[in-house]
Amino acid sequence: MKFLVVSIATLIACSPLASAHKQPAGKKPQVLFDGKTTNGWHLYLKPTTTPAWKAVNGTLQLDPKAEGRGDLVTDKEYENFELALDWNITETGNSGIIFGVQEDPKFHATYQTGIEMQVLDNEKASDNKKANHLAGSLYDMKAPAKDVAKPAGQWNKVKLRKQDGHLTFWLNGTKIVETQMGSPEWNELINNSKFKTWKDFAAYPKGHIALQDHGHEVSFRNITITEL
Repeated sequence: MKFLVVSIATLIACSPLASAHKQPAGKKPQVLFDGKTTNGWHLYLKPTTTPAWKAVNGTLQLDPKAEGRGDLVTDKEYENFELALDWNITETGNSGIIFGVQEDPKFHATYQTGIEMQVLDNEKASDNKKANHLAGSLYDMKAPAKDVAKPAGQWNKVKLRKQDGHLTFWLNGTKIVETQMGSPEWNELINNSKFKTWKDFAAYPKGHIALQDHGHEVSFRNITITEL
């Protein structure tokens, strides 16, 4: 019986789900949002945050009716990392998690350089017509392998890993996207997307992480990053 218990424990530890979500060896997650302030973040191409983004009861919320809107970006840049967070979108809502963002005045928006993991109300958002625009997708490039997004008003758990150009997205514990930047598959995905002629899109190995202001109320919480 002792051998059986050990064997089962070993199988669990070696399962894809366990290995996908275990903490990288020797690495500790850094808190990107302290639950109380917007310290460590600023508005894209601006020195500080604005009233549109605020900390409320442990969540980082966008108020689309407030002044000073725009995408919120990390003060620091990251290259190889594992990002974890929860998001909650209102009905018809649209947002995104964008990474590899270059903060330069010649780029008017974060998505010109950054790669996006879509945040969406799959049921009622207007941008729900294409599979590669649904929640968890590699936006406009690769659809999630399975629709595991929770309805508007509920929290969705994200884990996003970028390591040496290898991208892996998890949503609510399920691996939904995996691809290698620069591979034949990647090049085909680019060529079949709206980014085909965008020479600066996904062109930088290191960049800021952004939370997108798409004009809808959205909340984020438990935001941490582990540098790999």
